[in-house]
Amino acid sequence: MPGPQKIMKKMTAAGTLPPFLSLFFFILLLFSNPLPVSSVRCNKDDKKALLGIKAAFNNGDHFASWTEESSCCEWYSVICDAESGRVMELNIFDADFAGSIPAAIGDLSYIHSIVFYKLPNVVGPMPSALAKLKNLVYLTIRETNISGPVPDFLSELTALNQIDLSFNRLSGSIPSSLGDLHNLTSLDLSGNQLSGTIPPSLFQKITMKEPPSLRLSHNDLTGEIPPAFGKVGFFEIDLSQNRLTGDGSLLFGRSKPTSKIDLSRNQFEFDLTHVEFPEAINVVNLNENRIHGSIPAQITKLENLQHLNVSHNDLSGQIPSGGEMGRFDESRFLQNTRLCGKPLPLCK
Repeated sequence: MPGPQKIMKKMTAAGTLPPFLSLFFFILLLFSNPLPVSSVRCNKDDKKALLGIKAAFNNGDHFASWTEESSCCEWYSVICDAESGRVMELNIFDADFAGSIPAAIGDLSYIHSIVFYKLPNVVGPMPSALAKLKNLVYLTIRETNISGPVPDFLSELTALNQIDLSFNRLSGSIPSSLGDLHNLTSLDLSGNQLSGTIPPSLFQKITMKEPPSLRLSHNDLTGEIPPAFGKVGFFEIDLSQNRLTGDGSLLFGRSKPTSKIDLSRNQFEFDLTHVEFPEAINVVNLNENRIHGSIPAQITKLENLQHLNVSHNDLSGQIPSGGEMGRFDESRFLQNTRLCGKPLPLCK
């Protein structure tokens, strides 16, 4: 049976659509098509929570559309489920309102994603009310001025898949309890004031097939890379600009799915000679460490290698030629006093 759109089109084209049927078909068409998300009436409890967030931030201009009279599913930065009207996403970025993240955020009980990004006047600790959000999958609080510890209660949010708390003012140690998050595939704590060692529990219990990513750069972490990380096939791992020591070679391996390894500006000390690079790797940053030995010839077989920096180490021998090696200038090899060959001076 043809749908109401086709019937109306045929009858209109034939000039046979009586005026009283126009209203009938308009109503039929209206109810035969799903309503857009913006016309959904939001849940009253979610609306109350959002208005609480607005009030906590002193009713800033960013929240001008957040009014009692309108549906919260039409508000700027809010995305609702089209069927239930429950708030599923809260995406707030590039705003100048001030205050702390309020407890009211914990009343958005169905929410899947929270993004607070580039909010320099958002301060204070992460509210414990976040622990109530059992459906939360994505948590981003990035480039704000929140402070205090990375909260241990995040381990209670078992649906979490991605955590990004980068470039804030968080301090203290990384909670080992984050290793209990079975679904976690991305953890970014870069650009904070974190100290202590890297918990060996991270990514040891994950059940997801997707290879995980770990970014801890620009902190004050010390100690060695946990030996257990040698068995993890990371997609990306960035530990740069800390005070880490020991053997970083355990992160490498020909069969690993790793596309990026950045260990630069630490105090790692290991022999690079027999290291096997992941075949799909794009980025290798090892500069400003205490790495010795020679650069393995296998590096010339890496078809995807786009960035390499091994400068400021204690490497020796001839730089391998071929493959993608011709794209890297001398700055990528400087301050290795016993390293030679193009693009450095020829070996004697």
